[in-house]
Amino acid sequence: MKKILTLILALAMVLSLAACGGNADAPAEQNAAVKSGVEDGVLTIAMECAYAPYNWTQSDDSNGAVPIANVPGSYANGYDVMIGKKIAEANGWELEVIQSDWDSLVPGVQTGTFDAVIAGQSMTAERAEQVDFAGPYFYATIVCVTKADSAYANAASIADLAGGSCTAQIATIWYDQCLPQIEGANIQTAAETAPAMLMALETDMVDFICTDMPTAQGAVAAYPDMKILDFSGTDGDFQFSEEVRAENVNIGVSVMKGNTVLKEAIDSVLATMTVDDFNAMMEEAIAIQPLSE
Repeated sequence: MKKILTLILALAMVLSLAACGGNADAPAEQNAAVKSGVEDGVLTIAMECAYAPYNWTQSDDSNGAVPIANVPGSYANGYDVMIGKKIAEANGWELEVIQSDWDSLVPGVQTGTFDAVIAGQSMTAERAEQVDFAGPYFYATIVCVTKADSAYANAASIADLAGGSCTAQIATIWYDQCLPQIEGANIQTAAETAPAMLMALETDMVDFICTDMPTAQGAVAAYPDMKILDFSGTDGDFQFSEEVRAENVNIGVSVMKGNTVLKEAIDSVLATMTVDDFNAMMEEAIAIQPLSE
């Protein structure tokens, strides 16, 4: 009887150790699967609500604007909202928009504060280490913007911008990688937001700014005294490898790492759209953006 009891205890100990060892060695994904975030039927997306024509804030629901959940009485609209509505409608979800500052977008996805970010984010390798990207949902171009009466208005390449004062939005390729390529550029402090960047140019605090084409087109619509400098396709353009250029001009939807369910659901919608579809929607967004943006 004693031998049988000893064997039973030994077996129990072995099984217990094996179970503990299994949990320790199991992949994190098996121990805690990533939730899609839309189990409640609501797709919660974040954006600055201040980055026209991608997104902006307005005081009513005109032109299809949706309420900003954390800013009562305000509504979000723009290209990002249009894309968000398409994704939500195709999947039978309600759409909820959250306003979040640019630097808080990636951390918010990582912590599950919101399900996805649709905010004109480039699909950079650095961001892809922190989040997963669906898309692209737009293909942009790197450009500069100056005043029409500026000494740089006839610039034909970035070489012609040498020595000028400039800025771009914080934590973007425009500021971190493009402006430093301009010889002797007097790079000013990065702008916290796109409107702040545009205001720096409009008030002559800088000679030119660097951004993407949709933002530039929106700027010219709001400020007719501005002019777009597009060097794309020329030897005088900003220089990157094809891989780096692609990742920085392709705009994507970011979701939590490992959230394959949501990523695939978003991709299934975007895959039905063409470049022409994207461009047509962006033109619509530019046409309806508030001039104050």
